[in-house]
Amino acid sequence: MRVNRAGFTLIEILIVVVIIGILAAIAIPKFAGTKEKSYVAVMKSDLRNLAVAQEAYSADNNTYYSGVIPNSALIYNPSSGVTVTISAATTSGWGATAAYPVGTARTCAIFFGNVTPPAPATVEGQVACSP
Repeated sequence: MRVNRAGFTLIEILIVVVIIGILAAIAIPKFAGTKEKSYVAVMKSDLRNLAVAQEAYSADNNTYYSGVIPNSALIYNPSSGVTVTISAATTSGWGATAAYPVGTARTCAIFFGNVTPPAPATVEGQVACSP
């Protein structure tokens, strides 16, 4: 008499578990890196949007906005979780930094005109982020 047994052996199940473990060990660090890249992209986008808002404010008031963000005087709101700080603002230029304290330790900065560039920005009008 023959008996048909359906199912997997213990060895087959262990091999599958090991393969899944190896794939997870490869995928999890890549996911973390992708997540940080998204935080940096949000900070860069917020700084570019601030540049547009600053130019609109300057066109109306002949100076750049230098107060806290958000504020009803400046038509600009950063993304949720992003902290944008204007480090300097005069009639001839401005500089600002962005941070995403919950997501990453990296910061980004931008400046325009005749002001001291906030770190890590070095080129006028170009968003730069810390490594």
